[in-house]
Amino acid sequence: MNILVVVAHPDDEVLGAGATLYQMTRQGHAAWVCILSGEVNARAHRPDLQDLHDDLSSSLQHLGVQQVIKGSFPNIEFNNVPHLQLVQFIEQAIVTSQADLVLTHHPADTNNDHLHTSLACQAALRLFQRRPEVKAPRELLFMEVPSSTEWSVNQALNPFRPNTFVEVGEAGVEAKLEALAEYQGVMRPYPHPRSPEAIRGLAAYRGSQAGLVYAEAFESVFRRGF
Repeated sequence: MNILVVVAHPDDEVLGAGATLYQMTRQGHAAWVCILSGEVNARAHRPDLQDLHDDLSSSLQHLGVQQVIKGSFPNIEFNNVPHLQLVQFIEQAIVTSQADLVLTHHPADTNNDHLHTSLACQAALRLFQRRPEVKAPRELLFMEVPSSTEWSVNQALNPFRPNTFVEVGEAGVEAKLEALAEYQGVMRPYPHPRSPEAIRGLAAYRGSQAGLVYAEAFESVFRRGF
């Protein structure tokens, strides 16, 4: 199975699905990560560009991900980018990866770039209907990014409602934390949602919801077949 994680910024892929990527690549599945804003020039405490790319590479090595697609859309300005440009970039990532499973941000996420990534990814998923030669993804999952998704302050939008749980075990949680630690300036002291304690606690809580030993949770919004 080919997995494609479509995110706005470096580190979103680990925060939202790092332990799942670790588990699935260990099982022999191929994983791709598509990052729309690969340079995140507006990020506070961002290392220089080469260090950021090195951090990304080192982080994904912990998860077994070898294929990365990086865009150069402006950080925290996706609302100023024509929607079609975002959609077409993601469409090409879907074609390149031959994705069976696509994961992306939840549309009620407070981060503006996350919102527009989600909307563009939803539109891009329909590519197979217009181009029969394109492999149709089997499922689209929304993921939760700690320190962003849980806010859901816009009550007009449906909040993240997990209905799919992936058991990752202690090894998956540790791999996720190791991958996050490769990014300079991402982790924070407890009780911040991006602290090791909170990451581990969320995995324990999501696991307990489904009778699993640590889990990452997702919201399945589109599925073809069983």
